[in-house]
Amino acid sequence: MSVTTGSAAIRPFTIPVVPERELQDLRARIAATRWPERETVADQSQGVQLATVQELARYWADEYDWRRCEARLGALPNFVTEIDGLDIHFIHVRSKHENALPLIVCHGWPGSVIEQLKLIEPLTDPTAHGGTAADAFHVVIPSMPGYGFSGKPATPGWGPARIARAYPELMRRLGYQRFVAQGGDWGALVVDLMAADEPDGLLGIHTNMPGVVPPEIDKLFQGDITGAGNALASLPPGLSQEELRTCEQLDFFWKHVAYALMMATRPQTLTGLMDSPVGLAAFMLDHDAASLDLISRSFAGEAVGLTRDDVLDNITHFWLTRTAISAARLYAENTVPFFAVKGVSIPVAVSVFPDELYQAPKSWTEQAYPRLVHYNRLDEGGHFAAWEQPRLLTRELRDGFRAMR
Repeated sequence: MSVTTGSAAIRPFTIPVVPERELQDLRARIAATRWPERETVADQSQGVQLATVQELARYWADEYDWRRCEARLGALPNFVTEIDGLDIHFIHVRSKHENALPLIVCHGWPGSVIEQLKLIEPLTDPTAHGGTAADAFHVVIPSMPGYGFSGKPATPGWGPARIARAYPELMRRLGYQRFVAQGGDWGALVVDLMAADEPDGLLGIHTNMPGVVPPEIDKLFQGDITGAGNALASLPPGLSQEELRTCEQLDFFWKHVAYALMMATRPQTLTGLMDSPVGLAAFMLDHDAASLDLISRSFAGEAVGLTRDDVLDNITHFWLTRTAISAARLYAENTVPFFAVKGVSIPVAVSVFPDELYQAPKSWTEQAYPRLVHYNRLDEGGHFAAWEQPRLLTRELRDGFRAMR
C-alpha cells in the first residue's frame, strides 16, 4: 500500500500560546483531585504510589511553569505537512555543517517531540558538544499521528506500518534524497518497519528497542499474560544464559502490560484521562517498572536522569493538546508484534540500555539484523534514552551511523 501524498506543501507552524485560563483550569482540576487511600504494600507492585503522585500534583499546581516549555518549543523551527490526508507536525533543525546527514527521530508512547529535544543541539552542532563536523546531522522530529500538534485520525488505519510509509515521504518533501532513522518505543517499530520496506533513500536505522525476539518465543510470552501457560517452562532448548535472562525480562514485561492492553482493546473507555490531569499523569507514569522507579525518585527529591520538569513538560503537553485518547488509539491500530524480528536487511545500529524493557542479546540481534554495523551495551539508561541519557544516545548515534554516511 502506498502513501497518498495530496498537497506536498510544507507549512510553517507556530506553537500556540496557551490561554492563561486553560492553565488556571489545569491547576484548579489538580487541586480538586479526589485521592484514593494509600497502597497496602510498601513497594510499587500495586502501581504508582500515592506519595509520588501527590508530590507530582503539588509541584504541578504550585511550582511548575508551562511557559518555559512553551517558549522552548516555540524557539525551534516547527512545520506541518499533510500526508495521506492527515497533518503531520514536525520540528526541523538543519546543521550549519555542509555534509550533515539527515536524520528522522521517532518517538513513542507516552512520549512526544519533547522527549527528543535534548538531542537537537548535540546532533546539529557537534563541534560545540564534544564532536566533530563529520558527526553532524540535520534533525527532523515528527509528532506521531494523534500526538501533540499532529492531526488526530478520524478513521481507522493509522498504525505503525502506515506511519513507517509516511515518514520517508516527509523526508522526500524536505529534499533529503539520503537519510537515516532512529527510534525507541513505538518509534523502534516504525523504523524497523521502515527498514523492512526499504524506501528509496533510507541508508539505515538506529534503534534502542530492537525487534530481535525469535517469533516462536515472542508468541509464547504474548500468549501467557496471566502466567497460566508457564511460558518460561516451554522455551526451546539450547538457549544461552544471556538469552534465558532476556526471556525472563520478556516474561515480566508481558505480565505487567495492563496499560497497553487497555489502550489496545478499549481506548475510548479511558475518557477519564481527558478529564482528570492527575489521572492522566498516574497513567502515563506507569509505563515500565524501571522508568517508574526513576521518576518516583525524581519526585522524592533525588537528582536522576529525568527532572520533575522533564516529566511534567510531557504530561502537560498531552493535557493541553487533548491527545490522551487519540494517542492511545495507536495501540488499537497496531497489528505488528512489538519485539519480534521484522525482516530488516539494510544496515542497523543497536544500543542496549540496561533498564530497557529487555536487553537484546547480541546473538539474536545478529540474526535479526544481518547487516548489523554497531552493537553496544551501555552501563546506564533505560527506556526513554533520548530523554534520560541524551549524551550517551548522542554518542551512540554518532558511532552507529558513522559507517552509513
